[in-house]
Amino acid sequence: MTKRPIFASLLLLSSALVAPAALAQEAGSEPAATPAPAAADEPAAQDEEEGDVSIPGGADQEIVVTGRYTPNVVRATPEVVSVLSSADIARTGEGDISGSLQRVTGLSVVGSGFVYVRGLGDRYSLALLNGSPLPSPEPLKRVVPLDIFPSNVIDSTLVQKSYSANFPGEFGGGVINLTTKAIPREPFLTLSGGIGWDSETTNQLGYTYYGSDTDWTGFDDGTRDVPPLLKAAFASGKPILEGADFSQGDLEAIQMELVNAETTLLQQNNHIPVNWSAGITGGTTIPFANGELGIIATAGISNKWRTRDTLQQTSVEQDLSGDPQSSYNRVVTDNRIVVNGLLGFGLEIGEHKLRWTNLYIRDTLKQARLAVGTDANQVGRDIMKQDTAWYERQLINTQFVGEFHFDRLKLDLRGSYANSQREAPYERGFTYVRTNLPTSQDPTGDTFVNDLGGNRGDATIAFSDLNEDLWSGGVDLSYELAPRITATVGYAYTDTNRTSVRRAFQFRAPGLPVAVTQLRPDYLLSDATIQLYDITLIETSAQDGTAAFDAGLTTHAGYAQIQAELAPGMNVNVGVRYEDGKQTVVPVDLFGTGASSIVATNLNNDYWLPAVTLTWEVAPDMQLRLNASNTIARPQFRELVAQVYQDPESNRLFRGNPSLTDSELWNAELRYEWYFAKDQRFTAAGFYKSIDRPIEAYTSISDSSVNTSYANAPKATLYGVEVEAQKYFALDTLSDAPFWASRRLVLIGNYTYTKSEIQVGANDKTVINGVVQDARNFFFDGSPLTGQSDHLVNVQIGLEDQDKLSQQTLLLTYASPRVTSRGPSGQPDLKEKPGIQLDFVARQGLTLLNKEIELKFEARNLTGRKYQEVQEAGDNRIYFNRYKLGRTFSLSASLKF
Repeated sequence: MTKRPIFASLLLLSSALVAPAALAQEAGSEPAATPAPAAADEPAAQDEEEGDVSIPGGADQEIVVTGRYTPNVVRATPEVVSVLSSADIARTGEGDISGSLQRVTGLSVVGSGFVYVRGLGDRYSLALLNGSPLPSPEPLKRVVPLDIFPSNVIDSTLVQKSYSANFPGEFGGGVINLTTKAIPREPFLTLSGGIGWDSETTNQLGYTYYGSDTDWTGFDDGTRDVPPLLKAAFASGKPILEGADFSQGDLEAIQMELVNAETTLLQQNNHIPVNWSAGITGGTTIPFANGELGIIATAGISNKWRTRDTLQQTSVEQDLSGDPQSSYNRVVTDNRIVVNGLLGFGLEIGEHKLRWTNLYIRDTLKQARLAVGTDANQVGRDIMKQDTAWYERQLINTQFVGEFHFDRLKLDLRGSYANSQREAPYERGFTYVRTNLPTSQDPTGDTFVNDLGGNRGDATIAFSDLNEDLWSGGVDLSYELAPRITATVGYAYTDTNRTSVRRAFQFRAPGLPVAVTQLRPDYLLSDATIQLYDITLIETSAQDGTAAFDAGLTTHAGYAQIQAELAPGMNVNVGVRYEDGKQTVVPVDLFGTGASSIVATNLNNDYWLPAVTLTWEVAPDMQLRLNASNTIARPQFRELVAQVYQDPESNRLFRGNPSLTDSELWNAELRYEWYFAKDQRFTAAGFYKSIDRPIEAYTSISDSSVNTSYANAPKATLYGVEVEAQKYFALDTLSDAPFWASRRLVLIGNYTYTKSEIQVGANDKTVINGVVQDARNFFFDGSPLTGQSDHLVNVQIGLEDQDKLSQQTLLLTYASPRVTSRGPSGQPDLKEKPGIQLDFVARQGLTLLNKEIELKFEARNLTGRKYQEVQEAGDNRIYFNRYKLGRTFSLSASLKF
């Protein structure tokens, strides 16, 4: 029993790829077998032809590969890419796309689905859906978290690590382009379902609260809607507290309208339920003269539980000596429900293709937390904290793509609208204190009390809302100037607008009787208690302008690019992009005071961003690539917003810095590729990046609360090497038994070494909320960039049948320690220690009553690793966050009609 506190596509890969059919997986149907490799003693298959090959890529336009045609998509592209096909995604067995991406060379996943490319944080990565940008429902990020994308809606994923001018300029580490399910070539219908078990959660003790009858669906039934009186008070434009605008009677009426017990009462559950999921996918094709119309639809729901038994500490000592400033054992139970749906239409008329894709994702987190601990600011006292929360994240995306071919001329059009929302109603928190001193009312001194804002406890509630709209569009025109020479010009536009509001309140009461202070939370804030003891409501939303923000980013970009074969076996892709971006973050004066101490952000910059990649085929199956480019990284909205936000994952407070500026990068890479057999390869690369004004997170501690903010470091460099190999071994030589006749051994492995250093000199400065400060107060010279692991290792060892679906795969992942934030006040940096994770995935196809069935078994985290975020100084150690990650086991099945 776990210990607990004792208290209760390549772009459009799926629709436009004209590479070999072996790589073009049809949506909704698993291939009967993975294409067989060339025998080990056979020469690598070349199958080269003269001419041009259109491979979807870039910002929704196709990359035109000029030169000899090769059947390997990764090899044929003019840039450094990795492609996860539908078969690759299925082999990993991951439920969301971020899990599959962590198997890609040089990629790691940090936190809730944020992908780091070659050690650079998620702000240096660009996520696209079918080539169009996406808004983020995450308050801390402008980058969308990829764990909200279930694998069942994604057909393939392209990762490009070398910059080319057809991509947006915010390309520090790389771009990740997700391609949704393709248009089917034949009608199909697939039903799926699964259950899962977590050793630290399922059938174990955890905490929850009632909420509403429909919480299990991820949709509240209206229980958490803002009550009418509070909604009217919000609209009044006045801070909600006793005075000229609100009487005590008004405030009591507002409190009594709040939903109480359903959102307040924490409940112990000794048998947390199993995880489960269900889905349906179907599609059809309607042929007509000179073309066809394809339709595909998918819908799914997953309901998962996770309990974390955490240790969370802080220290104010520079060497971390002595007892911690604060130390809490906190049990956190998350119930996460993800609902998704996709509806796509594809029209092909001759050489022309039109595609309309609509995607809906709703990711809801119902969270309950209970903590017991100590705080040096309250000597001799024990403190109990309980929190309940409901976080709704939602993404709606609709996009249109048109590809038109006219002999040597090709025209691509695209347009997209996306909306993301995050609502967090009824974030409730209660603090109870035990003095451990006998009194006449409490002879033993061991009773927890909450006097509502005296010196022994408090109660809070908050409502927050985030809305982001993103419009984007573009046009690309390619023309074949001569054999093996293609010129492309394009224009791209994006307009992003985000509004964020957080209204926070504290309950206060003058001199509550001791018997009342001992009441449980729902009785403490009952209607009777509110009226009898004049409990009042005080708005604590910052009246200095941080309660609400409007943010926006508008970009205009044009580019020109030429791909040409300079000589047989020597190709170049060279281009330049001009990009103008205007980014603003403006405090909203909710209360009409006309004053704000917060500096508004107004970044208006334009850049010329050149890029060149030279590919030299040194042998029929070997090539070298050399790339150099300039790119940028803009601050994310939340990094600029001076609004305090509590991250439910880390239980840490975040506050932005409106004085951040853009980062500029210079990138270089040299890469060797050897394609020694079909679908088999060995690659090795060295890369280097120089970054001016990188944005880094730093930590401070105030009243035992951990706060994280952001600042521009003066300069940083990053360099490293990566190696990848993929090899198949036929096993029919082991035995004459039919079992081995069509089976092969799959070996896939990659390793990335990365080293980064922040450079800080005696005269370097950084700006914090408009105040120029010595950069050495925030950064140490020679420190690594946040989020960067020196070593990343991924290994896949598997058996698979080439004639039918039968796969058994071991997957090993290792990431060395990485900095999550700069340490406060000269303390050591905070480091996460990911360690080793070992997974096993088995997939088996069978036929029952003439129906195709796929069974999948997953066993995750077999090594039982822990999550550890620590500070270390010699033998002294402070755990900012530590908990066990459970071993998980799941079984699922899909039935195809």
